Amino acid sequence: MKIGLFGGTFDPVHKGHLAVARAALGAFQLNRIYFVPANLPPHKQKQPMTAFAHRFAMLALATADEKAFVPSLLEAPDEGASAKKEKPNYTIDTIRRLKQSFKVSDQLFFLIGMDAFADIGKWHQAEALFKECEFIIAGRPGYSLADVAKSLPESLRPRDEVMRPFEKQKASGDLMLPGVRLHLLGDLHQPASATAIREAVAAGKPLGRFVEPAVAEYIKKVGLYR
Repeated sequence: MKIGLFGGTFDPVHKGHLAVARAALGAFQLNRIYFVPANLPPHKQKQPMTAFAHRFAMLALATADEKAFVPSLLEAPDEGASAKKEKPNYTIDTIRRLKQSFKVSDQLFFLIGMDAFADIGKWHQAEALFKECEFIIAGRPGYSLADVAKSLPESLRPRDEVMRPFEKQKASGDLMLPGVRLHLLGDLHQPASATAIREAVAAGKPLGRFVEPAVAEYIKKVGLYR
């Protein structure tokens, strides 16, 4: 099987996330995509996160009609641990935990946005990530193929002279380097963002252009992002 793992805070899950997942599902014939909301992201968030239970509930609502989309509890809080003792959710640990249930022939694809991939070299055990899975990267305007390659951990990064011809080439297609397998989806033109959603809620505007109807109803009913 070809399996995708899509991690993030999903605060909330929006149409941009779903567009990336659907594009990856079709382009790479994935059998299943696990949406994994983080409990404690390693990188400091600009603002407090919504409780895990609410973020997971919104994921379940947003993916209810997509058989291939699975909301996952891989990074759920440890109910037996105090908040001070809980460890950050490192992607390498999550991937290895998921792969314990794999068959030898199964393939794992890690879905990530270009903004997040730009910092991949700073992630915990970054080099090991590229040994565990292939990457599907959702592009953003302004990024070149060379920018993608330069974001890699230093030990996997090609020399500058090798990538110089790609500095003006749009980030799309596949990039295969020793020990690295990257697939670039290109820009999906989805304007949704958590910031835009929070601003819309604060202004009392409808959320239909940003999130699925069931998610919009949940946000309203629970009173999130006010």
